[in-house]
Amino acid sequence: MPELLRDPVERALASAVSALSLSRGMFFAVSALYFTRGVGLSPTTVGIGLTLAGGVGVLASYAGGWLSDRCGADRLQQWALAANGIALLGYAFARDVVSFVVVAACVSASRGLQSTAQMTLLARWFVGPERVAVRARLRVVMNVGIGIGTLLAGLALLVDTATAYRLTVVLVGAITILGTIPLAGLRRRVSGLAESMDASASAEAPRGPSPLKDRTYVVSTVLNALLAIHFALTSIGIPLWVADHTEAPTVVVSVLLVVNTAYVALFQVRASRGTQDLRTAGRSVRRAGLLLLVACLLFAFAGHLGAAAATGVLLLGALASSAAETRGEAGSWGMAFELADPARAGAYQGLSQTGLALALMLGPAVVTTTAIDHGTLGWIALGALFAITGTATAIVANRAAATRRQPVSTPSPSHS
Repeated sequence: MPELLRDPVERALASAVSALSLSRGMFFAVSALYFTRGVGLSPTTVGIGLTLAGGVGVLASYAGGWLSDRCGADRLQQWALAANGIALLGYAFARDVVSFVVVAACVSASRGLQSTAQMTLLARWFVGPERVAVRARLRVVMNVGIGIGTLLAGLALLVDTATAYRLTVVLVGAITILGTIPLAGLRRRVSGLAESMDASASAEAPRGPSPLKDRTYVVSTVLNALLAIHFALTSIGIPLWVADHTEAPTVVVSVLLVVNTAYVALFQVRASRGTQDLRTAGRSVRRAGLLLLVACLLFAFAGHLGAAAATGVLLLGALASSAAETRGEAGSWGMAFELADPARAGAYQGLSQTGLALALMLGPAVVTTTAIDHGTLGWIALGALFAITGTATAIVANRAAATRRQPVSTPSPSHS
C-alpha cells in the first residue's frame, strides 16, 4: 500500500499495527481453547473473567485521554503497547481463576490505553480528511494482519495440545512487544511531533470544558456505541446462530469471517472518503444502520431455510453486515474527530473510545439475549435498534453541521 509511505508517523503506526494485529489474530484463534484446556477454566468462568476485565478496559480507555493530553499520545502509545505485550505474556503463567482475571484486567487496561492514545495521536498530528483516511488505512492493515495471524495459529490448532497453545500465547506477547520498535524515538525523528503531542501538556495551555459537558459529543458517543454492538454479530451472534439455529454446515462460519475480513480490507478506505464532513459522516452511519437491519433480517430468514438456501442467504447477510461495518466505522471516526475540541483531543478521544469499549464489553450479552434467545423476533428487534440508531446519528450530525455553519451577521459597509 504505497499511501502508507507518505508520512513517517503513519509508517510507524502501520508497522506497529501490523505487529499488533498479527498477534491479535493468533490470540483470537487459540485463546478460548488455551483458557479452558491450558489453564483449566470453565467456559463460564472465562466469560465472567473477560467481562470483568472489559470493565477495567472501559475505565482505562477514558483515563487514556487524560494521560495522552499530559504525557503525549506518542509516548503513551508506545508504553501501553509494551505493557500489553508483557500482560499477554502473563497468560502463559496463569494457573487459576485469580491469576487469569488479574492478567486479563492488565491486558484489557493496556489495550484501552493504547487504543485511546492512537486515536489522540491521529487527531493531533493529522488534519482534515487525512485523519479519517489514515485511520481507514490502519484498519485495513489491522484486518489483513488479523487474518494472517489467524492462519498462523492454525498450526497450534492442528497440534491441539495445551503446550502448543501456551507457546502460541508466548509468541503473541513477544510479537506485540516488537510492535513498539517503530514507535521508539519517533518524536526525535519527526520534526514538530513533540510540539504537536505536548500542545496541551503545559500549564499555559488552554483548558476547555470536559467532553462530558459537551452534549453533542456525548450523544454522538452513545449512539456510535450502540451501533458498535454489531461487532458482536461477527464474533458471537453469527457463529452461534449458524451452528445451532440453521441447517447450514458449521464450516460456513469460517467462510463468513473470511468474507468480512476481505470486504473490509478492500472497501474500508473507499467507504471513508468524505466522512471528515459531518453531514457525510452522518449519512454514512445512517446507511450502516439500514444495512445492519437488512443483514439481521437475512440472518433471521436463514433460520427457516434448507442447508443450501440458508448458506446463500447467510452470505448475503455477511456482505450487508460487512458493508455496514465499513460505513459505520468511517462515519463514527469522522464524527469523533470533527466534533472534538482540538485543545482537548485526548479527553475527547478518550470518551469516544470509552463508548467503543463499553459496546465491545456488552455487545455479546445484547446479541445473545435478543437474536440467539428469541430467534426471528430477536433479530428484528436488533436490526430495528441499529436502524434507529443510525438515523438518530445522522440527525445529530446534521444539526452539528448546521450549528457550525451559521452565518455571522456583520454590518453592511457604508458607500457614502
